[in-house]
Amino acid sequence: MFRCALQKCRLVLLVGLLTASGGAVGVLAQEKGKARESQNSQSPKKQKNARSKKQPAPFEWVNPMQSSGTKTPGLRHGTFKSPSMNTKVGYCIYLPTDYTKSANSKKRYPVVYYLHGGRPGNELKSIKLVAEVDRAMSAQKVAPMIYVFVNGGPVSHYNMPDDPSAQGADVFINELIPHIDSTYRTIADRGGRGIEGFSQGGRGTARLMFRHPELFCSASPGGGGHATEKKISESGGQESAKLTFAKGDNTWDLAAVYLEKLKSNADLAPLNILVHVGEQGFNYENNLAWMAYLKSQGIEHQKIIVPGVGHSAMEIYKKRGLEIMKFHEKNFGVE
Repeated sequence: MFRCALQKCRLVLLVGLLTASGGAVGVLAQEKGKARESQNSQSPKKQKNARSKKQPAPFEWVNPMQSSGTKTPGLRHGTFKSPSMNTKVGYCIYLPTDYTKSANSKKRYPVVYYLHGGRPGNELKSIKLVAEVDRAMSAQKVAPMIYVFVNGGPVSHYNMPDDPSAQGADVFINELIPHIDSTYRTIADRGGRGIEGFSQGGRGTARLMFRHPELFCSASPGGGGHATEKKISESGGQESAKLTFAKGDNTWDLAAVYLEKLKSNADLAPLNILVHVGEQGFNYENNLAWMAYLKSQGIEHQKIIVPGVGHSAMEIYKKRGLEIMKFHEKNFGVE
């Protein structure tokens, strides 16, 4: 009888322990579930802010391409010596298969210069787009073109007024373009040169196409933060307490500079402009506002608005990239 009572006692104790353990596990599972729920229920803006807290890697003028980046045929990394920065500067270049054929050894090709998003500059940031470019050209859906991926400098695609080491725009315009034209078989004039970019690169594309319309015949600014550019315009160049650009160096004020250049040079044809943006992107509304401003100023442009896509150059290229490439193709006259 004593042994039976002892066994019952042990059974009760074991059941109690299992119940307590299960309860603890259940509580932990509930807490984990709540944490995941909380994270998933954050607004896109909060999720974006959480991502933006990550510190970017220190700026480098040269960022060698890892072996994984060379899987796309025709994509390679190059450098040139910058006289103004007194250092080597990196770039990535895509040469279509057509370029390397012996039968085309004297053929010249148009060039699209692609300006990456984000800060600071890095020539590797947008090279994933090459997969879509190569796919279209290999399938002969678009004429062969060279794509060059630019390192935008310490403050991507801007010149900083008081920092001689941060002149990304001038390094691109005054040094990279001549280097590409002297190194590769390019059509080295306005009629064979285009500019494109997304996000920060969309801002850079818009500013530089207006500042240098004599250099490009085709321009496609994508997903640019034109609300920030308007703030810069209205504050005399200040983007933030720590960042001030030259007065007038923004996508709004430079529209007038562009129009004046057209007015004073009868031989300069207007730019062919294509604005592209994802309908779900956080810059969608301000792109609409900027395009309305261009229209009010008589600046003609086309647009591609991609439904169901957010702030992503890659997703836009997957859905509508061929149209952007064919836009450049038409402007280059190489259909």
